[in-house]
Amino acid sequence: MRDLREIIHPRSVAVVGASKTPGKIGYAVLENIISSGFPGEVYPVNPKEREIMGKKCYPTVGDVGKPVDVAVLCVPAQACLPVAEDCGKAGIHHLVVITAGFKETGKEGRELENQLVSIVRRYDMRMVGPNCLGVMDTSTPINATFSKNFPLKGHIAFISQSGALCIAILDWSLKRGLGFSQFISMGNKGDLNEADYIEMAADDPETKVIALYLEDIADGQRFIESARKASLKKPIVVLKVGVSASGAKAASSHTGALAGSDTAYDAALAHAGVLRASTMTELFDMAVAFTNQPIPRGKRIAIVTNSGGPGVVATDAVELCGLEMARFSAETESVLRENLPAMANIHNPVDVIGDAHYDRYEMALDTVLKDPGVDGVSVLLAPTAVLEVGKVAEVVVDMGRKYPDKPLVAAFTGGAAVEEAVKYLAKHGVPTYDFPEPAVATLRGMVRYADLRRSLTDGEPWLFGDVDRKKVEDIFRRVREDGRDLLLGPEACEVAEAYGIPAAPSRLAKTSDEAVRFARELGYPVVMKIASPDILHKTDVGGVRVGIKSGDEVAKAFDEIVSNSRKAEPKARIYGVEIQKMMPSGHEIIIGMTKDPTFGPLVAFGSGGILVNLLKDAAFRLARGLTRAEVDSMIRETKAYTILKGFRGAPPDDLEAVALAIGRTAQLVRDFDQIVEMDINPVFAYPKGLSALDVKIRIA
Repeated sequence: MRDLREIIHPRSVAVVGASKTPGKIGYAVLENIISSGFPGEVYPVNPKEREIMGKKCYPTVGDVGKPVDVAVLCVPAQACLPVAEDCGKAGIHHLVVITAGFKETGKEGRELENQLVSIVRRYDMRMVGPNCLGVMDTSTPINATFSKNFPLKGHIAFISQSGALCIAILDWSLKRGLGFSQFISMGNKGDLNEADYIEMAADDPETKVIALYLEDIADGQRFIESARKASLKKPIVVLKVGVSASGAKAASSHTGALAGSDTAYDAALAHAGVLRASTMTELFDMAVAFTNQPIPRGKRIAIVTNSGGPGVVATDAVELCGLEMARFSAETESVLRENLPAMANIHNPVDVIGDAHYDRYEMALDTVLKDPGVDGVSVLLAPTAVLEVGKVAEVVVDMGRKYPDKPLVAAFTGGAAVEEAVKYLAKHGVPTYDFPEPAVATLRGMVRYADLRRSLTDGEPWLFGDVDRKKVEDIFRRVREDGRDLLLGPEACEVAEAYGIPAAPSRLAKTSDEAVRFARELGYPVVMKIASPDILHKTDVGGVRVGIKSGDEVAKAFDEIVSNSRKAEPKARIYGVEIQKMMPSGHEIIIGMTKDPTFGPLVAFGSGGILVNLLKDAAFRLARGLTRAEVDSMIRETKAYTILKGFRGAPPDDLEAVALAIGRTAQLVRDFDQIVEMDINPVFAYPKGLSALDVKIRIA
């Protein structure tokens, strides 16, 4: 296995396609490597030149005659194949293929990229790109890109699927004074992908936070494994685009990405301990905060302000985003009462009022930061005529140093009056914003990461040893032999029962006499449903009867159901009628599964019944690696939980039974990869136990 650190910390680099003509990519890359201060050897490669920028130029990489760690390819797409072959024969370990014209261009480009990847693997090389900007590292230092700028030194590793975005962010960061440890443009991810770059950044001592711009994820399971390990070391913040249908289409055409389900990405990123940003602004706001501020121990936030309005805005933001306004101790309130004017607010948010000088801020911040019931602080400032804004900024920095275990963010609202103070705060690592809401949003993100990181150690995957895999295998085999992909109701209920998921007893009757006998065995009343893999909406065709209470009714209903179904769907395969025990009413929930092409099976839980699509009350988690803690959290985040735990005096339902059913469903879909869809809807939840009424399973 190649040491990927050589890509950003090489001892020697060859630039294939180096040029002495300004304006060409080969010129820009070579000039950037040299001007970045790269301390290693640099070898221009171009058969038409003897010397470029004062360095000897070689016809091929094989002619260099010395070890080369990285070759940067700046030649046309078709030429990349023989050049890659030469690099492999020369013993070069890594390629950075800047060249475009591969899978992002269509079928022919995809085939060309496949050939390139094949060469890379044949020679045990690793490749960045193709179709990328290149790579930068500020500690090596090296700038192996065609960007005109080089980042300031910092502690953020930025990994992007868009090279153009890299260029734009780099230019913006220089204006803002934001530094980076690494700048990686992934391009088409023909070989190396986001999982590899996350592992590189996680092991980089100069990197404190990993920020990614993603249009897709190449290998879902490997990404999760890599990110879970890295998230225990340092925060990972991801902006995943392609959320909307139009966005997904744009992402696909941009770098050949195939956008996955956004619900799956939410579930997968959370399971991996990765913080998801919704905007570029949020991505870098959080990245900056994680670079300079400690991880909060809880979600209790204190606000200190010199103006009531911003204090109220910040308070609303805290409570709306799921944080908590800290409750001060009696000692804290006593100190504030003694040192603030009578009209000041000593409760949270602390209002030092408009005539405050910097020393009042100093006293208030020192007091609230000392309170053990405070986990983080947001400082708000409006520039009054009497306030020494610069000195307040100094106080904020000093307080951050005095209490290094609590995050401190600021919102200095104003223009020229606060400009120098804001620069001072930024220089000294205090995240500062124009308005209170983004300051609170940053604290929310930091608290969310702390929660995610704790969840990574929340137990092992929830497994059950009392399942009957053989029975399920036999059922699936019979279904496939019958030429079907959809299980009949009784078959699906058998599968559920084999995994310990309680289902309403049911039988498949092929004649009216069988129907009467099964109904008598199950006990009245019963429900009767047409059994056909070709009729999904049974009620619509008159294929369902409920509340059947006698043998005569069963016989009559059997004939009517079969007749109605044949008239409505003449070509449908009819296997008979399902006879099911009619269960007592309970609270209706749904437990289901859908398969995502990137991350595999997702389990769902939420409000069920006929209104399931209207209510859209569901929580999703990855089935792979699902823990008991994750099951409990997915139950709690739904509206269904409000009903199940006991609403308006009603007794609570059996939440343990619900959790077990979710966990067992997850194991079923993990054990049988051929399950592509599964719905248990409705499930009746009772004060003791539950019952699955309608189970649908489709297999590949």
